[in-house]
Order: sequence, then C-alpha cells, then structure tokens
Amino acid sequence: MGTRGRQAEAARNDLRLLRAAHEVFTTQGFDAPVSAIAKQAGIGMGSLYRRYRTKEELFQRLCLIAMERVVEAAEAGLAEPDPWEGLALYVRTCVANRAGALAPVAGTIEVTDEMWRTSRRADEAAERLVTRAHEAGVLRNDVTMLDISLLMEQFSRPAAGPPRPEHEHVKQRLLAIALDGLRPPGRTELPGEAPAMEWYERRWGTPP
Repeated sequence: MGTRGRQAEAARNDLRLLRAAHEVFTTQGFDAPVSAIAKQAGIGMGSLYRRYRTKEELFQRLCLIAMERVVEAAEAGLAEPDPWEGLALYVRTCVANRAGALAPVAGTIEVTDEMWRTSRRADEAAERLVTRAHEAGVLRNDVTMLDISLLMEQFSRPAAGPPRPEHEHVKQRLLAIALDGLRPPGRTELPGEAPAMEWYERRWGTPP
C-alpha cells in the first residue's frame, strides 16, 4: 500500500473511532472503557492508542469537532436570508448533531487553546444570529445567545432507556414547542438574570 493509501486508511479508521467514541460516551456514559470504543469502531486497541494516547486526548478531539460543527451550523444559519429561519436552522442542526452532548465533561479535562479559539468563533457566530433575530423582531428580547445554547444542550441528552424510534419523534415535537417559545412577545417573564458568559466558560476552566 502506498503512502496515500495508508493515509486514507488511517483517516477512515480515525473517523470510525471518533463516531464510535461519541456513541459510546453519550449512551454508555463518560466512564465507559476505551476498549468499548475500539470494539464499536472495529479497530484494535493499538490503533486507538497510536492516535489518542489518553482518554483525555480523545475527549479533547471530540469536543473540538463538536464546536467546529456549531460554527458550521451558525454560518449556515447566517446564510439564510430570513432571520427566524436562520436561527431555527441553527438550533435544529445543533440538536441533530447533539452539539451539547459532551457538556458533562466540562471541568474534567484540560481545555486546549484551539478549543478556546473555536468556542469563541462558535459563540461569536451564534451571537450574530441572535442579534439579527432580535433586530428583526422575531426573537423575544429577553432571550440571549447563552439561553439558546443551554436549551440545545438539554436537547442533546439521550432519552432514558434503550434507543427507540419514538424518542426522535418526541424530541422533534418538544423542539417545535421550544422554538415557538422563543418567539416574541413571550407570555411568561423569564425568572432571574440571564446566564453570564463568565459562568458559562468557567464550567470548562479559566480562559487564556
């Protein structure tokens, strides 16, 4: 096998491994052994450890990919000419990607500089979406970007019990209800102060 062939095979193995890791961690729990990931991916433990020396490195890579997908979802939303449709597309895409599924590892792993930079890119793009929706009058004034991020985080959690087709149907119904709840004027005053970015970031550590 030539160099390109080996590189392509390594890339395929890495993709299988990352998909398996996300599935195992978010369904079996973050204490699941890496052996379960290797088995799910159909690769050997040696291949796994050659790519990721520690479980923390694997978490860091998964978190970075999740944040990159949030950036892509926000940019796709901004490309939509209609402010509400753009915001709704962003929310639906992030929920479909389970963008907040790895939130429980906050505070348990070291956050790399690349992770911080990507997180800020995601936040800035999402803030532009929210600002545009506010200016168009299609998003209630008391809803912030962090409110929406935390809402998506809640929808990223797996349903109780073994996976069933009904779970996706129920999630889509509840997501439709939640999206309607973001529209103005809003019948119920939101309790307390809006979440602060400092609190949001401190869950992961101290930003550089």
